[in-house]
Amino acid sequence: MTVIPPLEPHVVFLIAAAGFVAGVQNALAGGGSFITFPALLLAGLNPLAANITSTVAMFPSQLTSAVAGHKLVDDVGPLSFKRIFLISAIGGVLGALLLLSTPPTFFAKVVPWLVLFATSVFAWGTFRKKPLHAVSAMPLPVLVGVQSCIAVYGGYFGGGIGFLMLAALTIAGMKVRAATATKNVLAATMNAAATLIFAFSSLISWPAAFALAAGGIGGGVCGAWLIHRLPERIMRGFVVLIGALLTVWMFVRQG
Repeated sequence: MTVIPPLEPHVVFLIAAAGFVAGVQNALAGGGSFITFPALLLAGLNPLAANITSTVAMFPSQLTSAVAGHKLVDDVGPLSFKRIFLISAIGGVLGALLLLSTPPTFFAKVVPWLVLFATSVFAWGTFRKKPLHAVSAMPLPVLVGVQSCIAVYGGYFGGGIGFLMLAALTIAGMKVRAATATKNVLAATMNAAATLIFAFSSLISWPAAFALAAGGIGGGVCGAWLIHRLPERIMRGFVVLIGALLTVWMFVRQG
């Protein structure tokens, strides 16, 4: 049985601070797990425990961001929000079950490439010259398939799902502001599904989870407030900048 190490008070405080930053980042662009996951590793948790603890702990902040921005949520081209919500929930469950049945180190080799791909696609999808007439650049079957894969990955690890969803949603024709709010609700859905699977795991460090959750709720509220006030150009630049920095960091860490 894996033993979860006790945490010193100052470590718990730093974990809460990491949760706040991750909550803001999740609300605006996604990728908050790239803050919480390394923070938990530095606190002494093994990769599997850090992954599961982070997933459970960040659910409250994602739910807060989802509720705060729910008025901006919309259908995604020909795909209704109810359908993409259901796809996200099922994928989250499947991803969580997959994590519990496969080696926890597998995702470490894939994450840098996924973040690199998602950041590149998002930059192209938002900064390219828009056509005069609005058209959907992603057929319905492709959109369903893409979101299904993202949802499974979200339940499995979740790092970079915000970038992946923003890329898919903007290419499907959504405005950045609506895509961000929709992404927040779908990410919370995936996380809720995974949390139902992980909630009774002995690998959860509850002191770390509560610290992350408390900081994440504050960060989620702050991030949701910024969604309504930041110009789209700043939001786009923020996503691309964070994605580029995370990509470099993940490749360097792997090497």
